[in-house]
Amino acid sequence: MDIYKKKQNQAQVDDENEYGTSWLWTAIDVPTRLLVHFLLGDRTLEQAYAFLNEIKKRSVGSKPWFTSDELPHYAEALADAFSHTVLPPKTGQPGRPQGPQRVVDADLDYATVHKTRENGRVVKVERKVIYGEEDRIVTRLASSPSQTINTSYVERSNLTFRMLDAHLSRKTLWFAKCKRWLKARFSVIAAVYNFVRPHTSLSMGKKLVTPAMAAAITSFPWTVGLLLGLPML
Repeated sequence: MDIYKKKQNQAQVDDENEYGTSWLWTAIDVPTRLLVHFLLGDRTLEQAYAFLNEIKKRSVGSKPWFTSDELPHYAEALADAFSHTVLPPKTGQPGRPQGPQRVVDADLDYATVHKTRENGRVVKVERKVIYGEEDRIVTRLASSPSQTINTSYVERSNLTFRMLDAHLSRKTLWFAKCKRWLKARFSVIAAVYNFVRPHTSLSMGKKLVTPAMAAAITSFPWTVGLLLGLPML
């Protein structure tokens, strides 16, 4: 997305950090539809490191498995976040010994989805396992709401976010004019999405279920008043 402001309204300090092209990184937990983390920044490897390392901090229990598009930054950042140091065995041979090496965790599962489009329509979908074992991924898919490797859930959530915030829409006059206010606005939207807005695919009958409820973070749907009345951390 692009962030602009009229030239006569541009501040003299930190302007280069407040407007221009920005990228919204989002991570969705498929079973609960919870928005685990978002980051507003550049589409760079450095930002990918920050994004994946924060997701690692928020992961509890078994290591999550990941799917994404083919942006190469994901694979490198995942390898950095989910890896460990290995000391090569001593060979007994003369010469300088090999130094420690970083090895990707054996239980890291990551696959990508590549879509081929013609005239604006998807005509071919290719899936590729980058890290992990294909048989293990198939087993994990069996207990997942989706039976195939795909990015449908995060794409659908992105559509929801665009509906909730016109600044995220494509080809719109409602472009954001300041990055810090765009981040603040989306922070509220993320909280409403997780805690206030019931998710149709999670709700059963008359029981309304939010992503935060599905993730066992709370036991009831919040109101906007309750959300906004919480003390700031």
